[in-house]
Amino acid sequence: MSTATRTDTDPPAAHVADSHDLIRVHGARENNLKDVSIEIPKRRLTVFTGVSGSGKSSLVFDTIAAESQRLINETYSTFVQGFMPTLARPEVDVLEGLTTAIIVDQQRMGADPRSTVGTATDANAMLRILFSRLGQPHIGSPQAFSFNVPTVRASGAITVERGARKAERATFTRIGGMCTRCEGRGTISDLDLTQLYDDSKSLSEGAFTIPGWKSDSFWTVRVYAESGFVDPNKPIREYTKKELQDFLYKEPTKVKVDGVNLTYEGLIPKIQKSFLSKDREAMQPHIRAFVDRAVTFTTCPECDGTRLSEGARSSKIKGISIADACAMQISDLAEWVRGLDEPSVAPLLAKLLHSLDSFVEIGLGYLSLERPAGTLSGGEAQRVKMIRHLGSSLTDTTYVFDEPTIGLHPHDIQRMNDLLLRLRDKGNTVLVVEHKPETIAIADHVVDLGPGAGTAGGTVCFEGTVEGLRGSGTITGRHFDDRAALKETVRKPTGMLEIRGAGTNNLQNVDVDIPLGVLVVVTGVAGSGKSSLLHGSLPAGADVVSVDQGAIKGSRRSNPATYTGLLEPIRKAFAKANGVKPALFSANSEGACPNCNGAGVIYTDLAMMAGVATTCEECDGKRFQASVLEYHFGGRDISEVLAMSVTEAEEFFGTGEARTPAAHAILGRLADVGLGYLSLGQPLTTLSGGERQRLKLATHMADKGGVYVLDEPTTGLHLADVEQLLGLLDGLVDAGKSVIVIEHHQAVMAHADWIIDLGPGAGHDGGRIVFEGTPADLVAARSTLTGEHLAAYVGA
Repeated sequence: MSTATRTDTDPPAAHVADSHDLIRVHGARENNLKDVSIEIPKRRLTVFTGVSGSGKSSLVFDTIAAESQRLINETYSTFVQGFMPTLARPEVDVLEGLTTAIIVDQQRMGADPRSTVGTATDANAMLRILFSRLGQPHIGSPQAFSFNVPTVRASGAITVERGARKAERATFTRIGGMCTRCEGRGTISDLDLTQLYDDSKSLSEGAFTIPGWKSDSFWTVRVYAESGFVDPNKPIREYTKKELQDFLYKEPTKVKVDGVNLTYEGLIPKIQKSFLSKDREAMQPHIRAFVDRAVTFTTCPECDGTRLSEGARSSKIKGISIADACAMQISDLAEWVRGLDEPSVAPLLAKLLHSLDSFVEIGLGYLSLERPAGTLSGGEAQRVKMIRHLGSSLTDTTYVFDEPTIGLHPHDIQRMNDLLLRLRDKGNTVLVVEHKPETIAIADHVVDLGPGAGTAGGTVCFEGTVEGLRGSGTITGRHFDDRAALKETVRKPTGMLEIRGAGTNNLQNVDVDIPLGVLVVVTGVAGSGKSSLLHGSLPAGADVVSVDQGAIKGSRRSNPATYTGLLEPIRKAFAKANGVKPALFSANSEGACPNCNGAGVIYTDLAMMAGVATTCEECDGKRFQASVLEYHFGGRDISEVLAMSVTEAEEFFGTGEARTPAAHAILGRLADVGLGYLSLGQPLTTLSGGERQRLKLATHMADKGGVYVLDEPTTGLHLADVEQLLGLLDGLVDAGKSVIVIEHHQAVMAHADWIIDLGPGAGHDGGRIVFEGTPADLVAARSTLTGEHLAAYVGA
């Protein structure tokens, strides 16, 4: 082996290709950004900070990452682009030095009942191949182990066009793994017939108790009453066996009612199609309450909740079936796979083991592959998405993370920091939107946006090192080293909420008394059983208002006014003042501009290219008909009211001729959660994660209930916003409410009156109460991981 010998002694001149070491952004104006120009170093870890709504996501996701993805999509043929998401070019003058962007965001995984952790990460696909090769008895291809594939059998004549045509008899069989009873869902739904109708009444007496089914409704009730299959004047309990069968289960049949052809269908299949086919979270509140009353979901007795057919469960490797493997905790499954020594499938085992080890490394070893994807929290979903990037051979790419520490205990944050640094050290550019000081502290470069939120933000307040940020005087800099002190005195409880023998998910027969009338924080490492305790084990009838991490539903037509119910009293006030119908003051109803249908913009679909949105010329983006804008209330038309900020509107509806107490109360709650800067008509799709969380909290504050259960309310909140949240929680307790918070943020723990700590670990290593008492006692004892981190935080 020979090596070239250098003869010159001068250092080599820098290659021109090495000079492209910056991502340059010039004139970014996406959402609330105000002509932002910055330079971001490549192959470094850059953290973007700033209050919630200051423009961090607009800069990182909607500008840098979106343009990178758009440019990559354009390299594919137009045919392929037709199947990809279409992205418009962001509002920016110049973007230079971009690299391929890999986005790991907080979007919750789809709540499809068939989607599990295993199907979402491809681990199930690899397990299915493994069992199809090694499982005994052998039952078929990988499809035979899939709960999404039904078994299909067909037979008949086929004609083969080869030489002389000849009809041949053929049979076709495809073995699938789907359980026939529950169709691969793991649960079956039973309808409580007493919630559907009152069997002591006849149909003509209004027997139905289903929401929206009025006795004169042509499409629902009358089709039953006038179908001829049942006697409309006879109480339902007196129906013959044939009448009851037709009433409840009859297949769709054409009938004539008042000369109109309609379809008659049994009540149970009709309810299942009209109510149970929708996502529960997307239902209106009264419909959701009806479904919760009328439908009970029970584990499928045939497959015992595994979703798999008997054949798929009978094939085993070393005594373990694929159903057993998916039910195992992933850390245990990894050990089982490690013990398989089969040279014939060595590459598959290596890939599967790497995927399972990545789960453990990222702190998700407590999950199982059968866990429904829709039940993962935002932080868990984000970390599941990260798994496919761990150990990747790609370098010189840009990884974009949206608050990767969400849902992480302080103990787990260090592990996440190590992963971010490892990605950087492989030569990648890592961009992180983050609020936690522990993650900001490891940054090579910090970009602080602000100074405020919404229209008061959108500018770069500071760029530089972490030390520079500390002394910069920005909101982030001032609050960076804030540490909440332990309370000197704690409130006394007014009662107890008893939980006995809780065994939901990984809880191990937990007995606990939760004090009422005080601020209680339930904490513990991710996966220790906090949500199982509060969302799955609270006694029925406990008068609980639960604010979970579920994403708020809303299209580009939805805005804070429609979501919070604020538009209702405003419409009524306008209608009363002008003597017209309230529907005129809705852009989704009679008052909508006919040209743009109340959207304010005209959308033009350009197939595989990004669609174009142009402001409607007829209403000038105001969304209403010109005639509607002639009606005024308090000197303003409806479009001017929707353009107001919450703070302006609170003043407008609080005094004078425009005084509307119902609207003022809702606006007061929005201001209390720190959303005073939001405009009432801003589309929900443009709100940041922290803003959506607080909007949801403001809406639930109106609910009638004595006990509030909040799931990580600090999600997406800046250090400065956490102070305001603590004031809000104190206000709820002082008003006589009981507040129970699932939280990892040490400032909230320090502010609590009582702490319940679960652990000691995650999954089957957790599920037990390891501490109950005041924060001061927890710090003094330092007997748990939480105690150690809280002691370090408060400087004890």
